[in-house]
Amino acid sequence: MMKEFLEAQGLTYKEVNVQMDADAAQKLVQETGQMGVPQTKVNGHWVLGFDPETLMQYVNK
Repeated sequence: MMKEFLEAQGLTYKEVNVQMDADAAQKLVQETGQMGVPQTKVNGHWVLGFDPETLMQYVNK
């Protein structure tokens, strides 16, 4: 859902599959304290889960 939302908004993104990349998974947990996905980093802020409203607040900063 998050990828579809980002694409619909015309926003570019880099996808990191933490199930396939153990180092990325470890880094994510260190940065956020969370293992749930999706987690989206926008302008230095993390958005946990599918939360388009919060995500767009950070995009517009």
